[in-house]
Amino acid sequence: MEARVSKWGNSLGLRIPLPIAKAIGLSENTTVQLTAKNGEIVVAKSKAYKLEDLLAKITTKNKHAETDTGSAVGKEDW
Repeated sequence: MEARVSKWGNSLGLRIPLPIAKAIGLSENTTVQLTAKNGEIVVAKSKAYKLEDLLAKITTKNKHAETDTGSAVGKEDW
């Protein structure tokens, strides 16, 4: 299926036909990752992370210690 690139403000835009959007589960306001690979544009849905899932992966082995950034140099409130 062909589409045409259009100028939108200072950027270029590409409309994604509905059948293609439906095929990969895209909807309005879906965040995507754009990459260029071998002369092609690859559009992939961004992976949605949940805070609970990320926190569940913290273990004593991968948890880092506190980092000392030194004493205050301005009006920081410690």
